[in-house]
Amino acid sequence: MKPEIRIALVQDALPYMSGAEKVLAAILELYPQAPVYTLVYNRQAFQGSIFAGHPVIPSWINRLPGAARNYKLYSPLLPLAVEQFDLRGYDLIISHSYAFAHGVLPRPDQLHISFRSTTLRYAWQSFHEFTHRGGRLRGALLAPLLHYLRLWDLAAAQRVDHFLACSGWIADCIWRAYRRTSTVIYPPVEIERFQPLSPRQDYYVTLCRLVAHKRVDLIVEAFSRLDKPLVVIGDGPARRRLQRQAEANVRFLGWQPDETVSEVLGRAKAFVYAGEEDFGIAVAEAQAAGCPVIAYSGGGAAEIVVPGSTGLLYPQQTVEALIESVGCFEKSQADFDPGAIRTNAERFSRPRFQQEFAAHVDNLWQAFEAGIGRWTPG
Repeated sequence: MKPEIRIALVQDALPYMSGAEKVLAAILELYPQAPVYTLVYNRQAFQGSIFAGHPVIPSWINRLPGAARNYKLYSPLLPLAVEQFDLRGYDLIISHSYAFAHGVLPRPDQLHISFRSTTLRYAWQSFHEFTHRGGRLRGALLAPLLHYLRLWDLAAAQRVDHFLACSGWIADCIWRAYRRTSTVIYPPVEIERFQPLSPRQDYYVTLCRLVAHKRVDLIVEAFSRLDKPLVVIGDGPARRRLQRQAEANVRFLGWQPDETVSEVLGRAKAFVYAGEEDFGIAVAEAQAAGCPVIAYSGGGAAEIVVPGSTGLLYPQQTVEALIESVGCFEKSQADFDPGAIRTNAERFSRPRFQQEFAAHVDNLWQAFEAGIGRWTPG
C-alpha cells in the first residue's frame, strides 16, 4: 500500500492488554503511521507496549468516572461517542470491533474495512443467556437497552464496506445479524511463546478471564465431582464465587505472567474449556504448547481442535457432557502426540495473520481505487 494513503485505526477500547488488544497491536505493526481512535484508553496498562508513545485518541467517555476499566457501564452512551470521532482526514478506516468501533461515520470518499472479533454478543447470539442471568428484574431492565443497541448495531453495520471475521463462527454471526458476507482471517496467536515440555504432569488446566460467559463454573463443578487436579489461571469478577464452589482439588493461581502460563500449559495433561468462544486464542495457545484440548464444540473452538487428533469436543455446555468427555480422554490420552498438536497450532501464527490481513486490505484498496470496491445492498 502506498505510504501516502492516510489510515486511521479504530478500536472499541484499550482497558488492558488482552486478546483483542494484541490483535490491534499486530495490525498497528502493519500500519505504524496510523493513529488509534478508541472509546477509552487506560494509558498506565500499556506502558512498554507498542501503544506507549503512539498517537492514541480516546473519546470523551474516557473522562467519565471509572471508564478506563469499566467502560461497559456507559454502554447506552457508547454509540454516540464512537460516532463523534472526526475521521475526515483519512482515506482508509480500519476498525477492529467487538462491539461499537464499526459505528464510525465514514464519508463517501473513504473506504471502511472492519475486522470483527465478534458481533455485539450480548445483544445478538447471547441475548437470552445474558438477560436470564441474575433474575427477572435484571432481564426486564436490560431487554429494552439491548433492543436499542441491536437496532443501532444493524444500522452501523451498513456503514462498513467490507467485513473480515476472526472465525467461521463469527462470519456466521455477521450474516445472521447483518445479512452481510465476510472473509475469515484467523487472529494472531503468539505460538512462539509455547513449546511442549517433558515430562507432562498429572493436572488439567483452564485459562481465561473469570467472567460468567466463559462458563468456568461448569469446569469447576465437573472437576470437583471428578476429584481430579485442576489448575485455573486467570482473574475476574467471578473468582470468589468460583472459589467457594470448588473442592480442594481445584487450585486458583489468579493472573500469571507469560512465562508461568507457558510452563503450566507445556506440562499439563490437558486443557479444558467450556465457553462458546468467538475464536479461542487460549485454546490455540494450549495447542501450541502441545497440550490436548477438551472443549465445548460451540463457537470457534471447533475450528482449532481436530477431534481425536489434537483433542476432544463435547456437544453440550453441561457438567455431564464435560465429565463424559474427560472420561473419554483418560482412556485415549496416549493417542495424542504433542508434536502433532503443536503443528496444528502453527497455522495461527502472527506472521501468517499479518500477511493475510495486509494482502486482503491491499486488494480491497486497489478495488476501491478502481471504483469497484464499495459494498452495495442487494
